[in-house]
Amino acid sequence: MKTFFYTILFALTLTFSYSFMSNKGNLLNSNLKVTNSATTLNDREIVLLKHMREEEKLARDVYQHFADKYDFFVFKNIVESEQRHMDRMLVLLNENQIPDPASTENGVFNNSDLQKLYNQLIAQGDVSLTEALKVGATIEDLDIKDLMTYKNDTSNPLLLDALDNLTCGSRNHMRAFVGQLELKDVTYSPQFISAEVFKSIIDGDHEKCGQMGQKNTKNANCNKTNKKANKGNGNGNGNGNGNGKGSCINK
Repeated sequence: MKTFFYTILFALTLTFSYSFMSNKGNLLNSNLKVTNSATTLNDREIVLLKHMREEEKLARDVYQHFADKYDFFVFKNIVESEQRHMDRMLVLLNENQIPDPASTENGVFNNSDLQKLYNQLIAQGDVSLTEALKVGATIEDLDIKDLMTYKNDTSNPLLLDALDNLTCGSRNHMRAFVGQLELKDVTYSPQFISAEVFKSIIDGDHEKCGQMGQKNTKNANCNKTNKKANKGNGNGNGNGNGNGKGSCINK
């Protein structure tokens, strides 16, 4: 009788274990399918991802050039942001086993159109700091237009999240460049986005972007009011635009 009882108990244990492991396996397979579908890119998405990787590199390389040339804090700060944008694009490329199109050499691009644009922007900005700030506004203007277009070309949630963060950062960068131009009594007119979109960006407050998954605490209280508050003693010592680094920059 005891032997029969233990035989029944053993059989029930095997049945339960098999059922549990089978359900667990089905659950794991289901989760894997969700993860893979979220990172799978179609041909159009691969093209835009590769283009954005190089376009973010263009911004970083141009700003680095002007940061070195003019030693101006706006360029120095935004270079760091553009590097993060580049890094996020590289993560998506690597996750999908897509070769990185970006050269490791500053100012060199595989995309011939971006190479030509880089050369033109550097030539313009080398004329003066004011022209360099115009170049910065132009780059962000183009970035926002491209990002808005690309968002209509994909439904991939990870890619959309990345594009949203890039767009948020570009809006903040545009506010920084336009704000500095206004301090010099120079007006920037949008070349790529509409006047309405441009106005909504400039009239808006500094945004707390996701920073590609990183928590943004710097400049959290920065808004349009203190964006222009650093005019101060514009011809004094230091960086020439008043005391401190009061402009909204980021990120």
